[in-house]
Amino acid sequence: MSKPPGSDQQMAKRTKETRRPPAKIADVARLAGVSVATVSRTLARPAVVSEETRNRVLAAVRDTSYTPNISARNLRVRKTMVVLVAVPDIANPFFAEILQGIDDTLSAAGYGLVIANLAGPPEKEARYVDLVCAGQADGVLLLCGHVIRSRDRDLRDAHVPLVGACEYIPGASFPQICIDNVGAAREAVRHLIKLGHTSIAYLSGPQSTILERQRLEGYRQALKEAGIAAVDGLIMPGDFTFRTGVEAGRALLALSPEVRPTALFAANDEMAIGLIKTVHAGGLRVPRDLSVVGFDGIPYADYCEPTLTTIVQPRRELGASAAAELIALMTTEKSAVRKDIELPAKLALRDSTCPPSTRST
Repeated sequence: MSKPPGSDQQMAKRTKETRRPPAKIADVARLAGVSVATVSRTLARPAVVSEETRNRVLAAVRDTSYTPNISARNLRVRKTMVVLVAVPDIANPFFAEILQGIDDTLSAAGYGLVIANLAGPPEKEARYVDLVCAGQADGVLLLCGHVIRSRDRDLRDAHVPLVGACEYIPGASFPQICIDNVGAAREAVRHLIKLGHTSIAYLSGPQSTILERQRLEGYRQALKEAGIAAVDGLIMPGDFTFRTGVEAGRALLALSPEVRPTALFAANDEMAIGLIKTVHAGGLRVPRDLSVVGFDGIPYADYCEPTLTTIVQPRRELGASAAAELIALMTTEKSAVRKDIELPAKLALRDSTCPPSTRST
């Protein structure tokens, strides 16, 4: 079948009319209300501009769908424009917003990311070390609390910029972005003490992590300040998973009401939510029979029943700040200088805590 006369010309005309020309850096600058030089500086080295300017420029980049022309830059400096992000367990919902903050900041500066999910055998970690040492990444973000390594070397042998985030790495020489875990945990337990609780259990994280040691220290400090003796029997083992929250809930249900604690502080939200679901199914009322506080502020905390009082970490900001620090290191000739950045966490009061009820004798 022959085409109607002029059909090709009409189609080409419609395509030309509907296809938007690619955005230019000047379009971003005009929308953000800054100079072209400021846009260029923000995308190349976001850490050197103010947060307010950076947010305006990144918003304008998204709104205009501007894509930096990085191909010439890659050839000139022989960079991969890829960052490796090491995550302890990608299935943990805590990391979702952190990764979003990282991705937003990296992509605005023309970088891609590779997620190194460390959950599983040690061989996985070794493969990622080999990848970076082979020159397949320009820098690494460590969300895992340690410098990843293989049998005979670690990431420092790759001589690429490193930045730590979320979990503090003792003795590291590179920048780290974290919160005050001790202070935040102390605030969570103080809240329970102010409500009148004196028998407060603690559901721990993995013993091997510094996060666990810091949050346990905050728990102990709050009890000591209030003149409440820390009882080893009220410290329950956990590993940051829903499963160990369920197991802790069952252990509490097995206790007689006379010795059961009236409140519990969990080292993360997943365990707190698993515990709440379990004790509720077993006949305990939260918070009337048991007040519960979590840690992290994951989205599930807003939707469990009752909603969870918790320490909310600034997850997106943690990711964005870590990525900005790494970009600054990757785009300068300076060596990494130890610079610890502490972002604020806050206690969000919801429905899972109240004063202890009077127990009948």
